[in-house]
Amino acid sequence: MKLEIRPVTPDLWPALEDLFGKSGASNGCWCMYWRIGSLYRQRPREENKKALRQIVKRGPPPGLLAFDGETAVGWCQITSRDDLPWLDRGQFARVDEMPVWAISCFYIRRGYRKRGVTGLLIEAALEAAKAAGAPAVEAYPWDASKSTQSDPFTGFMSTFERFGFREVARRKPARPVMRYDFRLRGRKPSNISDV
Repeated sequence: MKLEIRPVTPDLWPALEDLFGKSGASNGCWCMYWRIGSLYRQRPREENKKALRQIVKRGPPPGLLAFDGETAVGWCQITSRDDLPWLDRGQFARVDEMPVWAISCFYIRRGYRKRGVTGLLIEAALEAAKAAGAPAVEAYPWDASKSTQSDPFTGFMSTFERFGFREVARRKPARPVMRYDFRLRGRKPSNISDV
């Protein structure tokens, strides 16, 4: 699939808003869960939407959008892990003090799911993090081999493995912490283009 991947800047807010729709992606989350935790459920969806819009306005871009023509079909939150304090709780607590970036969630438009959009977003997220000087990128996907439960919003372990991520911690059977460490890579996986 040929898609254009672009960082979410204020001029692209209408496209993000259209992609997330009235329900705000996942139950009105507006991609705030890893920033504020379950508090996102306790406040009106409009507050979550307003908070994400302020983050987009303030910059730097908190994520990437995949476009099919003029239509946004996928979202990936990629930012410094420091911007996502809720990750520091429990199973995703820091592995070490490396100032990693994090791919914390995805949202793919119906009709585009299971068509490779997530992989394209992972590839672009790695490029964006490397360009920003991140030493590594972490992800917190589901290991489908360990659980019948899943959360497509964080992706799947097998997808991240295809892009060269390696498990660095596992505190719950189905939820690894995976990392792509730029410093340890003599070369990038063949499916990652040069920045």
